[in-house]
Amino acid sequence: MSTHHTAYFATGCFWGAERRFWQMDGVTQTRVGYMGGRTSNPTYKEVCSGSTNHAEVVKVEFDSSQISFEDLLVAFWQMHDPTTLNRQGNDIGTQYRSAIFFTSDEQESAAVRSKDIYQGELTKQGFEQITTEITQAPDYWDAEEYHQRYLEKNPNGYDCHATTGIAFPSTLLQN
Repeated sequence: MSTHHTAYFATGCFWGAERRFWQMDGVTQTRVGYMGGRTSNPTYKEVCSGSTNHAEVVKVEFDSSQISFEDLLVAFWQMHDPTTLNRQGNDIGTQYRSAIFFTSDEQESAAVRSKDIYQGELTKQGFEQITTEITQAPDYWDAEEYHQRYLEKNPNGYDCHATTGIAFPSTLLQN
């Protein structure tokens, strides 16, 4: 059985999220792009207009013998605020929504379970409901090359992430 898998996460602006994922041991490659909209091969300008309904996503390729999908989920929940609908910090629009696009039944189950666990923790802390959509991965479209590993090319660039500041109770995922 192959240990090489792909996951897709939308956490708002894709620049900071891509860096967080590429720095994780076991992640073999990252790309940024667009998913979940109604047009083929959209441009950044079209996505930013809000007319395509695409989200900015990070495509994460990983070796499951080194890192689990659950580990990626913990990072996903902690790297953004999943309770703000179509918004992360000052970035507002449907392209900045929170989403997990699963590629298998196992990913779907793990994503739903992790959402329930994190919602329980956030509710204890007085946060609103998680707005993250969890859906089957549709077609993925690569973003323009200048967006790929943007913060590697522009180390002082805009990281763009707001978080809840609430740690994911990762011990609950292992049970």
